[in-house]
Amino acid sequence: MSLTIDDHKFSIALANSGMTIGEAAERVGMSRQRFHMIVNSKRATPQAVGKVAAALGVDVAEIIQQ
Repeated sequence: MSLTIDDHKFSIALANSGMTIGEAAERVGMSRQRFHMIVNSKRATPQAVGKVAAALGVDVAEIIQQ
């Protein structure tokens, strides 16, 4: 199973968090490059998307495409 992060929803969640991509990546112990790769991936694992959501302080459902 794979999930896709919605660019618009991700941008809103990032803006609401007040963090940069680098800060969000650091929050979950991930490199900025890896974090960016997951965000831009068309097929990310649920675990990877979960880490992105955790970094932003949101639920996975708030940032994925439906």
